[in-house]
Amino acid sequence: MRGRRLRVGLLSPWASRLGGGVFEAVVSQAATLRAAGAEPVVFALEDAHSAADRYRFGDTTLHLGRVRGPAQIGYSFDLGRKLVDAELDVLHLHGIWMATSHLAARWAAATDRPYVISPHGMLDPWITAHGRAKKLAARIGYERRSWRRATLFHALTAAEAADIRRETGREAIEIIPNAVDIGLADRDGNARELPARIAYLGRIHRKKNIDALIDAWQLLARRRGDTAPALTIAGWGDAADVAALRQRIDAIADQRLSFVGPVYGEAKRRLIEGATALALPSHSEGLPMVVLESWAAGVPTAISRHCNLPEGFATGAAEDCGTEADPIAHALAVLIDESEEARQRRRAAARELVARRFSPTVVLDRWMETYERQRSERRP
Repeated sequence: MRGRRLRVGLLSPWASRLGGGVFEAVVSQAATLRAAGAEPVVFALEDAHSAADRYRFGDTTLHLGRVRGPAQIGYSFDLGRKLVDAELDVLHLHGIWMATSHLAARWAAATDRPYVISPHGMLDPWITAHGRAKKLAARIGYERRSWRRATLFHALTAAEAADIRRETGREAIEIIPNAVDIGLADRDGNARELPARIAYLGRIHRKKNIDALIDAWQLLARRRGDTAPALTIAGWGDAADVAALRQRIDAIADQRLSFVGPVYGEAKRRLIEGATALALPSHSEGLPMVVLESWAAGVPTAISRHCNLPEGFATGAAEDCGTEADPIAHALAVLIDESEEARQRRRAAARELVARRFSPTVVLDRWMETYERQRSERRP
């Protein structure tokens, strides 16, 4: 087993856009492993978009499992069989609270090989306080067993490491951030001449606090009249959440406020690079990839402290917007009104921060060291 290249299984409930940031993290992880000469193998549940989004994994082997029973539980017998047959050196679970945790724990028990868990912010207090009955059933049914079986937990931030200790009682935790493509093009010097525009990009969900962002935008619109910035909201979500957002925007009836639905690839790049600032006043995050992508493109951000990126505030790449309408509006106004010289300093700070802490090369070295250490150590 040690004589061949490292073979890492990446298991997640999602291999499509439905997984949001977790899906993007798995795509990035697979690319990182391939770049290091390792062999990633992705395992996920089949869904309505997994076939269309298959191209995101390139040449990486992808195994999809059919779901038996309720989709929100996500049990797949055939995916469990594929895991055992894959001859993995290490299994890495991305995301919790679904039956993929059961499959991973069962694989670890059957093979006695290393098992890593990335909760991706799903042990955050805001998350654990919602859907308590479902999460209690998951804890009893499979999560506690999965947490005991894991050889290592992966945290994206120090704050998440504290959440993992509190909820699982485990101390074996490695903190490694997500990586982001640092090749994203910075905007040219004429960007300042364009009309100001705020962008939101992500899941349409109450934890993202989009209603407060719209409230903040309305404050700016009333105070500034015709000079108020546009607000473009892009993303995906449950049908009821998307319908409620559309209904509110239709009721406001201002062409500067728009919802454009989900955007991917080049459309996503254009949305980020064309924004004066990106806003994410979230109640709960793991490590939001869209913020890192914005910084890589030289776009400053207005984010809450729940985004777990205090280095953004320290370097000037971000303004702390809190979660209420007034401070959100204030943070957006700071980013919109600053001089071009100040704006250029923010752009440079954002891109330098990404290169120093979140570049693929930096994150790759950390992950390969971690995986190889896991492979070389016996389970306690």
